[in-house]
Order: sequence, then structure tokens, then C-alpha cells
Amino acid sequence: MKLVVNTLNLSTLAGVLVGLVGRARFSRGPRGLFYATGYKLRFPVAGAFTIGNLILTKHDRAYFDQQPILVKHEERHSWQYFCLIGLPMLPLYLLAAAWSWLRTGDPASRNLFERLASLKDGNYTERPVQPFGRTLAQTFRRR
Repeated sequence: MKLVVNTLNLSTLAGVLVGLVGRARFSRGPRGLFYATGYKLRFPVAGAFTIGNLILTKHDRAYFDQQPILVKHEERHSWQYFCLIGLPMLPLYLLAAAWSWLRTGDPASRNLFERLASLKDGNYTERPVQPFGRTLAQTFRRR
């Protein structure tokens, strides 16, 4: 069902387009997922990321075969696309990442989508919440 809905809501198609632009190789994964491996673009900076039912990575297929917990984390993101009717997930995810960065200096720690997909399963380290403004001040002091 998720495969059908994420195809109809165009999120998986958007993932395929991103994979084609990133010159990835496509293969089937478990439970209606697809993999796009060998992704060449430098954005986003992540070990893996999901668009629709497609999980993209710069690594080869063995990367997923060796990390079934990470695949489950990414599969939870595919369910988020299903629940949010596809592409609205992208701007909502970016807002959640910005909120997390403002609160912790990290785009995942307070990102609702990453938390619902399990920070631990996604290989994230949870960072503590900082007072507003502290993260910005630390960022500008580093420059």
C-alpha cells in the first residue's frame, strides 16, 4: 500500500529524479523499498536519505545489507511521506531540521521526523537543547 501511495503522490518519482541527477544505481530493497547507491552529489550530507520509497546513499549496496537497523530507520521516513501525502514532507522536514539546529546546533536532535524514525536507529547522537541564541552565537564565533 505504501509503495502505491508513494508512487501516486509522486514522492518516489521525485526520489528517482534526484537519484538520476546524482548518477546513482538503482536496485530493489525490502518491503517495497528501492535503493539508489553510488549517489554522487554532496548534498545532503548524510549516510543515507529517503525520498518516497527510495533510499539514496553514496555507498554501495553492501552498506544497506550490513545495516538493517538503518534501513528500518529510513523505511520509517518512507511512511512519513505516505502520511504527509508525499512532497509536503520535504519543506516540513527542512523546517524541522532548522528548528533542531536552532535548539541544539544539530539538524537531527530535535527534528520531529528523525525522532519519530528513531535517532539511535539512524546513527544520530542526541544533543542537548541550548538556550535560544546560544547556537547562533557559537556558529558566528567559529567563523
